[in-house]
Amino acid sequence: MLDTPELDTTQSETAPPQDEPRGCLFALSQPPLMIFLAVIGSLLLMAALHDLLLL
Repeated sequence: MLDTPELDTTQSETAPPQDEPRGCLFALSQPPLMIFLAVIGSLLLMAALHDLLLL
């Protein structure tokens, strides 16, 4: 029979602690999400200003 190495089931030291849940503030700190929200917000602002000032 072939010798298979046993799996290491211990947690690595780089894993985040289990008692710290990652919530909404972690997601909002991501740069791609903030860029996307800034683009959408600026488009909404331009549309609102167009409606208020030019129509």
